Amino acid sequence: MRLAIAAAKANPFYPFGAIIVGAADGAVLAQGVNNSKTNPILHGEVVAINDYAARHGNRGWANSILYTTGEPCPMCMSAIVWAGIGGVVYGSSITTLAEAGIAQIMIGASVVHDAAPFYRGQIEGGVLRAETDALFRNRQRG
Repeated sequence: MRLAIAAAKANPFYPFGAIIVGAADGAVLAQGVNNSKTNPILHGEVVAINDYAARHGNRGWANSILYTTGEPCPMCMSAIVWAGIGGVVYGSSITTLAEAGIAQIMIGASVVHDAAPFYRGQIEGGVLRAETDALFRNRQRG
């Protein structure tokens, strides 16, 4: 999660950083940071998924874990499910993101997770929440 937090600092306005690591060894396989200013779907998780596919192809997803500073939105969680990523770990909740003034579709990642009975990945939230919450609450606005 600390690597996702470090990546997030590249976008002080929307500090959504994501790292994909190997589940077995923790090796960093891909990373991303929110770039929605360029393209509205380039959330940190989507950028990390694209980075992974560019480096490793469309395989091996089940053996990876995605760490992200904020709870994946429905779009991102759906992309994670369709990729078959083996697990998701996030820091700040969607509620916290909304309270920080970042527009959210108020559908939690677990709702999308639970709506896909074929998906076997695990999800865990609140990891290093104090640090990720501070990123979002203290972000630059403009």
